[in-house]
Amino acid sequence: MKIVIINYGAGNIQSIKFAIQRLGFEAVLTSDVNEILAADKVIFPGVGEASSAMHKLKASGLDALVPTLKQPVLGICLGMQLMCNATEEGDTNGLGIFDVDVVKFSKKVKVPQIGWNQIANLKSDLFSGISEGEYIYLVHSFYAPICKETIATSEYELEYSAALQKNNFYGTQFHPEKSSSVGEKILMNFLRIK
Repeated sequence: MKIVIINYGAGNIQSIKFAIQRLGFEAVLTSDVNEILAADKVIFPGVGEASSAMHKLKASGLDALVPTLKQPVLGICLGMQLMCNATEEGDTNGLGIFDVDVVKFSKKVKVPQIGWNQIANLKSDLFSGISEGEYIYLVHSFYAPICKETIATSEYELEYSAALQKNNFYGTQFHPEKSSSVGEKILMNFLRIK
């Protein structure tokens, strides 16, 4: 199985690569269009600020490529947010894969939300064998509201989308690669998706 982690200069991609290795697979870090197209599974990471990440994506032409991919694609954290229509962070247009706009938590709560939180309302093969209320690891100041593509929720000030899915595109607001055995199982589920 060929697993590609898109390397566009906005991600802590090594920790994802090591998590894939712990599952017994190798992942290739690349921004090469042909390598991405040839992959069986694509992981689209993101850490940092949305407008600069989107700028890097556009500079490499990957903003046009990602929405056209036909194999299973997993967006993680900012990667998931960039797959939405837009985000308030840097007033940035996203890739328009998920039909929702990302917004900032209110000033009533401490941002970023950092640490372990529970996931609920699990729907999708991504959460096969995962129990309601399991803990996952998050670091974020912005969130995707609940929408028709929500496949898991979490709560911080309000209930929001912890994961999204549309066709072959999946996104997690949390970091599966930092979410202990639960996160590893979610990554393994993604690798098993046909």
